[in-house]
Amino acid sequence: MLNRKAFLSTLAAGLLMLAGAAQALTIKPYSAAALAAAQTEGTPVAVAFHADWCPTCKAQGKVFDGFKSDTALSKLTILVADYDNEKALKKEMNIRTQSTIVVFKGKSEVARSAGVTEAAALKTTLTTGL
Repeated sequence: MLNRKAFLSTLAAGLLMLAGAAQALTIKPYSAAALAAAQTEGTPVAVAFHADWCPTCKAQGKVFDGFKSDTALSKLTILVADYDNEKALKKEMNIRTQSTIVVFKGKSEVARSAGVTEAAALKTTLTTGL
């Protein structure tokens, strides 16, 4: 059985972890409904066109995972669109290559990048939507 001090320390650490998770970058699969909801609500949102076979996309994914604890990006949602299957979306957004990221502020596109894997450059692109 834990003594009172150890229990309170463990509880405090757990609460801090939960608080941090509540302010984390959100990454989820693309859906038209999720994009429309974010744009209607004015929530900052980015669409990342990802292909499983693409090494650049994989590198971007690792960088995005590293951003999950970055409180500066806590209000942003990244929707990951399947480059190979979202043909209508690619046409609508004029996407010509995988690893393209389109950032929206409301319904307006505010930034776009393709092929970028450097963390600082990706963060700069993503923060334009905030």
